[in-house]
Amino acid sequence: MYTSALLRDQLKKMPLWALSLYAALSAFCVYFCMYAFRKPFVAAGFAGMEFLGFDYKVWLVTAQVIGYMLSKFYGIKFISAMQGEKRAITIVKLILLAWLALLLFAVTPAPYNIIFLFLNGFPLGMVWGLVFSFLEGRKSTEFMGAVLAISFIFSSGVVKSVGKSIVLYWHVSEMWMPFIAGSFFVIPMIVFTWLLNHIPHPSPADIILRSARKPMTGVERKAFIGTFLPGIIIIVFTYVLLTILRDFRDNFSNELWKELGYGNNAAIFTETETYVSLIVLLCMSLLILVKNNISAFMINHFIIIGGYALAFISTLLFMAREINPVIWMTMIGTGLYLSYVPFNALYFERMIATYRVKSNIGFIMYVADAFGYLGSVLVLFLKEFIGVKLSWTNFFIDAVLIISVVGIIGTFIAAFYFKRKYTNINSEKISGEPALTK
Repeated sequence: MYTSALLRDQLKKMPLWALSLYAALSAFCVYFCMYAFRKPFVAAGFAGMEFLGFDYKVWLVTAQVIGYMLSKFYGIKFISAMQGEKRAITIVKLILLAWLALLLFAVTPAPYNIIFLFLNGFPLGMVWGLVFSFLEGRKSTEFMGAVLAISFIFSSGVVKSVGKSIVLYWHVSEMWMPFIAGSFFVIPMIVFTWLLNHIPHPSPADIILRSARKPMTGVERKAFIGTFLPGIIIIVFTYVLLTILRDFRDNFSNELWKELGYGNNAAIFTETETYVSLIVLLCMSLLILVKNNISAFMINHFIIIGGYALAFISTLLFMAREINPVIWMTMIGTGLYLSYVPFNALYFERMIATYRVKSNIGFIMYVADAFGYLGSVLVLFLKEFIGVKLSWTNFFIDAVLIISVVGIIGTFIAAFYFKRKYTNINSEKISGEPALTK
């Protein structure tokens, strides 16, 4: 008890840059650890295994993504209404439940263990919103959010390398590998969650700059959606397509690397994602320098568009054999995450601060995520269960080219809508009419 009180007192006395770094690294480490309970299994191939005539790994990925998707729908209410004092213990409980599901996956024979990947995905889907709720509504949220966001880029590569190494060098079965990989991160996860829980609340200056973030009622959630419905529909649609690309690359990177000739290189996951993480961190954290909320909100749109363009151009270069597979996967990862990371709270952070309407990141982000993972599930069914028999690489290339074009167009339309909304709201305030009613 004394240690907790002492730590809180020391954190309150820290300069802004030091506190921001502490918070960012604590959040990064918590979410990094979470990925060790979610992603190692995708580094396994489960070669030769099928169920009902379909690839066994596709069943596993689909089961986990469905659980993750349903968690996002549940989280729309659960995360947005969560009281602050319950967040840390809830994070720990959710991750331990996911680890227990991996144990049951290991001891249960196939195909009956498929259900435990579903049970693994459901609790993990709520961790992001709980972690980010410690960071939102602050002067340095962009920096902290960017550091947190690269955790799922960098950690995804690292934990897949860990999982691949456990199988290749320790000769552990692919069924036990996910549970063993997670066991290395249980204690660090608890420690870093404890550290995260000691971050002071946003200061009065933070609230003036970014607005207060409080739990939302059902009426407030409906009012928020009603106020921005056209823009939300457009941006969520583009985010669904983006999630499909990002999730496909993440879940089937093992298969993509095999087709590209790098199947026995366990380090390839970490090597490419490290470069992607650093580039995305630099680009997104620079937004902290933009104090004007509407300007930063619009810049987010152009970063998203730039990410789509990079993915599109790099794919054309790869098809023309102008770049090799490693450069292509690095460039396309950078492009996809430049578009994807803003949606993981940074875009919505500035949206809430711009319009100063009562909301929190957890609510609107989980609306977007819920439909995003629904799209990911549908593509898995399209690719494997309905009979689209393109190779993993060709399917991915076609998806990148189509979705990048649609994403660029949709993001331009969203930027126009939200800019016009902002202009209308200011006009209403000047004229004395109620704001945020149209």
